[in-house]
Amino acid sequence: MYKIGVIDTMNSKGIELLKSNKDLSVDLITDLSRENLLKILPKYDGVTLRRGKLDYEILKNCKKLKVIARHGVGYDNVDTNYIKENNITLLVTHNSTSTSPAEHIMFMILNIYKGREMFDQMVREGNFHKAIHLQINDNFEVFNKKILIIGFGRIGKKLIKKCLGFDMNVLVYDPYIDEKTITSLGGKKITDLEDTLKEVDIVSMSVPLTEKTKNMISYKEISLMKKSSIIINASRGGVVNENDLNKALDNSIISFAGLDVFEKEPPEKNNPLLKNKRVLLSPHAATFTKECLENMSLETAQNIIDFFEGKIEKTKIVKL
Repeated sequence: MYKIGVIDTMNSKGIELLKSNKDLSVDLITDLSRENLLKILPKYDGVTLRRGKLDYEILKNCKKLKVIARHGVGYDNVDTNYIKENNITLLVTHNSTSTSPAEHIMFMILNIYKGREMFDQMVREGNFHKAIHLQINDNFEVFNKKILIIGFGRIGKKLIKKCLGFDMNVLVYDPYIDEKTITSLGGKKITDLEDTLKEVDIVSMSVPLTEKTKNMISYKEISLMKKSSIIINASRGGVVNENDLNKALDNSIISFAGLDVFEKEPPEKNNPLLKNKRVLLSPHAATFTKECLENMSLETAQNIIDFFEGKIEKTKIVKL
């Protein structure tokens, strides 16, 4: 029997699926402190991981550990160098984590473009007719706007369908995806990021956090953009330089930003973006829908089961 540790809670359907397998013994780990993980993880053959961090010091004591199944697609909370050197398999939930994030990105775009919060506040404060007298310079149609999707994985491929449904022009920057694939889905592949930033209205980040993507969008890149343009980041904190973004917003280099992720989560209280009125914020909640959380938990659990039964799909395995 294999011992499985569920690090941090997940939807009950996934936990039930793990517990229903006669070959698995399942423990729920709710204390995510480093001290506790150092103490208890060495006894497990596999773990599921939502929040919590598995660094070198924790992993080096896990001599039995064969697999880490991420409850999600990002894995910047795992020491990938160690697991690569020690043949520990890393699995992600590709199938269940694309629709909700793509919808969340569209929610942010529409929220920013349509001034939802401003109008909502007017009605609640009894200023129903105030909007008639406003100079509307910051509300826009999304029709015919140019959006640049940076990173064309599963979320990017879901997002392009939604953008095309709003009659937007979609450009895609991803050196690893061929032009034919992008064109077949209705987008245009671009290779010169800096030139493209000068012409687009919206930039949406859909890349993992790696050494290559860290601070991929900084002041240099933002300064190339139009004053009316916006940036949406629902991928990973750190791919957009937060200090540079705040500075650019304060200097009206761009119009607005939508952030679902932060370099440090939760963000520190003195993070200037928390007080910047040109930013729409959400707490890393792009996957927080009933359907997505249920499906993620089931896929995470099934990944563990399939791994120990020797039938895990290759697409679920992270190539390090």
